[in-house]
Amino acid sequence: MKKLRKYTGIDELPQGRASEEVTKGCLVLEGGAFRGVYTNGVLDALMEENINLQCTIGVSAGSLNAVNYITGQIGRSARINLRYRHDSRYVGGKAIMKNQGIIGFDFIFGRMPFIPDLDKKRLRNPDRKLYAVVTNLKTGKPEYIEKNSGEDFFKVVAASSSMPFVSKPVMIHGQPYLDGGCSCKIPYEWALQQEFEHIVVVRTRPRNYRKPVKSESKFTPKQWLYRNYPKFSAALLASNENYNHQCEELRKLEYQQRIFVIAPSQGIEISRLEGNMEKLGALYYLGYQDAKRCMNELKAYLNH
Repeated sequence: MKKLRKYTGIDELPQGRASEEVTKGCLVLEGGAFRGVYTNGVLDALMEENINLQCTIGVSAGSLNAVNYITGQIGRSARINLRYRHDSRYVGGKAIMKNQGIIGFDFIFGRMPFIPDLDKKRLRNPDRKLYAVVTNLKTGKPEYIEKNSGEDFFKVVAASSSMPFVSKPVMIHGQPYLDGGCSCKIPYEWALQQEFEHIVVVRTRPRNYRKPVKSESKFTPKQWLYRNYPKFSAALLASNENYNHQCEELRKLEYQQRIFVIAPSQGIEISRLEGNMEKLGALYYLGYQDAKRCMNELKAYLNH
């Protein structure tokens, strides 16, 4: 069997279990496919410091990261990404065959060699809320589904993380869904509407990053794939502009100390499906170290 490529420092990654202590507030996790390895590092640092927020909402890769944060399994998300990135059951042909999309959700939610089993009992604990953001193709709007809502939450997370153009829509109760980031890339507004006093947002792009906005009003050839879902296509067209607006709003809210933001302290040169394992390992430690550096400030924010 061909030896799979993995991060050379994988055996030195942090590991362990987070405490049962619950911290008041809401954690908001941006997506970004394998840029989410940055979030892996941030969340491991938070868990080591007993910062286990009572509510977490994640979009796309952020929803996948949120699952392991709620279960308190330090290092689990990072080990999956940094060991199995080049396993086609996770990303590639076998994933496409079994999941009708480029990511193998059946693989990452199942049993994996070298990876601790997911603590499903702790995941179901009602003391900590967990939401995943999905986009309804019929309405083009985001929906926010809680882990104990009665839905198959692993299916909800799969929908939240199913990238458009390369994934088949996930059907939930007869409704088609795709990546939550198509309609809401950073769900901090939802957290504000829930009136959380403390909101921590983990970004996967530096604070000054903005997406290019095209003046085109017509569908691209790829977007023509969704011609039967005009509201979803419109959401895709507006996606970058809406993201930039969110970035500006977050900047203001952070300045007002209404929201605490953890974002990459340097530029991120990572593709959505990055295959360079050393770059991904460095990205993990960037998130881990960025979180550690702001830990005193974060604790002061959470305690005020």
